[in-house]
Amino acid sequence: MGDVVREGDTVIRPSGEWTPAVHHLLSHLNAAGVYGVPKPLGITEDRREVLSFVEGMVPTYPMPGWAWAETALESSARLLRQVHDATAGVDLQGPWRSPVREPVEVVCHNDFAICNLVFDGEAVVGVIDWDFASPGPRLWDIAYLAYRIVPLSSGDRRDGFTDEERDRRLERLLDAYGCDAKPRDVITVLHERLLALAAFSDDMAERLGKPELGEHASLYRHDAAHLPAT
Repeated sequence: MGDVVREGDTVIRPSGEWTPAVHHLLSHLNAAGVYGVPKPLGITEDRREVLSFVEGMVPTYPMPGWAWAETALESSARLLRQVHDATAGVDLQGPWRSPVREPVEVVCHNDFAICNLVFDGEAVVGVIDWDFASPGPRLWDIAYLAYRIVPLSSGDRRDGFTDEERDRRLERLLDAYGCDAKPRDVITVLHERLLALAAFSDDMAERLGKPELGEHASLYRHDAAHLPAT
């Protein structure tokens, strides 16, 4: 939602009051051995953040076939678990750009989706765009990853998975993450997640003068009302 440019091995992005908390988070993740996460490198004179560039391929829509591979599904879930475990119980003070959600278990990325994942072939090796991170429950991130990579979103169902295949992929995602939650738990949280995302998109559409974000909000509400039964 802002101008982002690459300069050599760095990425320069807009900053905000949340940036110190995000930089602290990224430094913590790198120190904990979570690879494929940008390193904070400072702030420019015009108050833009500087991050290290994460090598790899970040897919865009229409998604290539390799983004739906079983390897992509499982490696994304394993990386999310690694991120969550590295932040569990750590006192990371805000302010954050996104609301803090209870129960606070970890720091959520809040947009852990294919379009923010870095690939090496079919394997996910990194994740970018951390500015909306904030503390929250594990399932808040898990549910959104499932929405995008199972996929449970109506826009992505055109890629040909049957209901049975999506059910199996959701179970494999939970297994790869190592989560005791059931698919129905994911669907319950995803319903709340999509309604919150719709409200956020409406707000940003008005604030930024981007009416296309309002269209996204309508899609999220539609998907929330038509989530699969489990």
